[in-house]
Amino acid sequence: MKLLLDFFPILLFFGAFKLYDIYVATGVLMAGTVLQMAIIWFTTRRLEPMQKATLVLILLFGSLTLALHDDRFIKWKPTALYGAMALALAVAYWGFRKNFLQVMLGKQLQLPDRIWTHLNVAWIGYCVFMATVNGYVAMYFSTDAWVNFKLWGYAFPIAFLIAQGLYISPHLKSDDTPAA
Repeated sequence: MKLLLDFFPILLFFGAFKLYDIYVATGVLMAGTVLQMAIIWFTTRRLEPMQKATLVLILLFGSLTLALHDDRFIKWKPTALYGAMALALAVAYWGFRKNFLQVMLGKQLQLPDRIWTHLNVAWIGYCVFMATVNGYVAMYFSTDAWVNFKLWGYAFPIAFLIAQGLYISPHLKSDDTPAA
């Protein structure tokens, strides 16, 4: 159910784009994201910082797209989001010696500090990569090609998350105690 909720707005966006155009799809994306965040809020009574940032950027870039009738704004939203994430993780770690991933996930995952550092650097690299790829597709390809990239480009985060899971799995501390 959570996976469906995560992909809900992008699937609605893709469907609206195929049936109508980028402007209808942008409005649908905005409404779908507001609905998605409302469902998350009512079930958990909180939104994570990334969810808040995503909502604000979708509403901001979506509003600019619709008000100015210029699809470049919605196409550059992912680049802005990934760029901001990379910058925040990098400045927090190298500027303030804070590992945001460890701060946010440290209660759920018990990992050595060295592994948290590797994950943080990997996330910075991943976000820079995704910002760059999205910017390239947004700049040099048609809107139709960009929308297809957004749908099929979900292979990148899935592959990244699988690789991350494989990397951390040997370092996870087990809650099980060995039988005597």
